[in-house]
Amino acid sequence: MKKIYYLSTCSTCARIISELGLKEKKFVFQDIKTEKITSAQLAEMKKMAGSYEALFSRVALKYRALGLDKKKLTEEDYKKCILEEYTFLKRPVIIVDKKIFIGNAKNNIALAKQSV
Repeated sequence: MKKIYYLSTCSTCARIISELGLKEKKFVFQDIKTEKITSAQLAEMKKMAGSYEALFSRVALKYRALGLDKKKLTEEDYKKCILEEYTFLKRPVIIVDKKIFIGNAKNNIALAKQSV
């Protein structure tokens, strides 16, 4: 499977999609704002990533606004937040067969580039 979970309004996601040439490589695109992540999809990502925390974005504006930065979050909390609010998913999430690449860190994108 080749899939990317992204936000169409995110310029960083657009840059990465272009840089990796994903449109030409038959990827399935899921805009997480218009097509919500399902519990099953998130569970599959968690299985690949090792935890919900690995998929959770602490830079989301709502992280501080909701006071989550002052709480000790559990795996169940991370899961619930991501399912309720798309901005809590670290973006983009690129899946290539059995590999998952989460977020926009340079080294992560370089690894993704080798796999696509």
